[in-house]
This record gives sequence, C-alpha cells and structure tokens, in this order.
Amino acid sequence: MAGEWAIQDLAKAAGTTSRTLRHYGQLGLLEPSRIGANGYRYYDQNSLVRLQRILLLRELGLGLPVIAEVLAGEQGTADALRTHLELLRQQQDRIARQIESVSTTLHKTERGEPLMAAEVFDGFDHTQYKDEVIERWGKDAYDSGDRWWRSLTEDDKKSFQQTQLDISADFGKAHAAGLPVDGETVQSIVSRHVAWLGVGTQGRPVSDEYLLGLGEMYVADPRFRKNYDVHGEGTAEYILEAFRAYVAGRSAE
Repeated sequence: MAGEWAIQDLAKAAGTTSRTLRHYGQLGLLEPSRIGANGYRYYDQNSLVRLQRILLLRELGLGLPVIAEVLAGEQGTADALRTHLELLRQQQDRIARQIESVSTTLHKTERGEPLMAAEVFDGFDHTQYKDEVIERWGKDAYDSGDRWWRSLTEDDKKSFQQTQLDISADFGKAHAAGLPVDGETVQSIVSRHVAWLGVGTQGRPVSDEYLLGLGEMYVADPRFRKNYDVHGEGTAEYILEAFRAYVAGRSAE
C-alpha cells in the first residue's frame, strides 16, 4: 500500500534493526499500523513520526520507560513535532556550549593559560544519567542526589567536579605506569574516589554493590567509559579491577 513501509524497510531507513522495532512494539512504543496476511508488520506515516521521536529521545539519553511516559503525554502529531523541535533546539544550544567549552580549554591548554572551571564545564548536565540512576538504585536515590546537587553553590559544584577530574587523571597515570590495582598507590586513589562518592550520597555509606555497579557502568556504557579512557584505552577496565581489589580488601578485614 502507498504511504507505508515494511518493517525491514523502515529499519533500514532509520538506521536501526527490525529486531529493535519489534522490541519497541512489544513495549507499546511503536505498534505497526497493520499486520499483513503474511505476518509482516507495516508502518504508516504516523509511525514514522513516532519513531523519529523515539530515536531523538534515545539520543538525548532517556530510557525506554521514560520515553513511553513522554509519548503517552503528547496529544497529536503537531504537538509531538513542536516538542521534538524544542528538544532539538535545546540540544543544539547545549552542544554549541560544549563545543565552545572544549575549544576554550584546548586553546588555553596550548597557550599554557590557567583554566576556569566555569568554562570547562559549561554545557555539561548531570541529569543526563537520570534513567541509569533510577534503574539501578531507585527513584529516591536520584531525587535525593538531585536535591543535594541543586542545593550546592556554583563554587561547590565546580570543586566537586574538579575532584572527580583529578581522581580520573590519577587513575590514568597509574594505569599508564602499570601499577598493580591492589597496590597502595592505586588503592589510595580508590579510597579518594569512594570518599568523593560519599559526598555525592550525602554521607551515606558507599556499599560494595554500589561501587562495583559504578565500575561496571564505567566499562559497559560508552558515555561513562570515555570519561576515563580519555587518559588511555583500558583505563575504565583498570578502575573496575581496582574497585574489585578494594572490595576484596574490605571483605578480608
């Protein structure tokens, strides 16, 4: 029929897979407009618009359950497209600020000029990992952390972020030097990391499960991995092994 696409054609056009589209259908995100006598799924123009929204929201870092909530709250194609356009403009603005931030950092580094934290972190948003936090540790954990973050002064936020950057750089140096993950130097860095996490959890103990979960996330999620592998490929795995050694050491005490 005119104006509709078979599942494999839609998947190819969208740069995804038929399996992904079927998964979206199982979750109620993208139902086919009809199913042919041959059992094939077909999608109409409304499906195209809906898939465009899903893919955009995925690019913005939203998890599928949250995307379902967003789509359920929309009324009509025009409203969906207006929301889509606004999100794109927000993303465009954030990316432009990030480009400017990285450009400024590069130029100042090349000229040996001192960096300002406000310039380094402009355009970066801690809420991009909201879904991962909620999925792994619950909504209360995210809400508590979000309230704490918003309560900080700008100087406190910059200090907290700079501490993480310093720890990350020290992990990278230790990895490059081939230091053993269970050695005193590396375990000291892990202790600093745990203390830094403790600030973020407002003084609540950092459990072994929480620490190892983060380490696994650093390795598995490319958005986290790049924050550590910028200091050398394999740094994320090195940190995870250091976390495991730390946990093993605490268990032996």
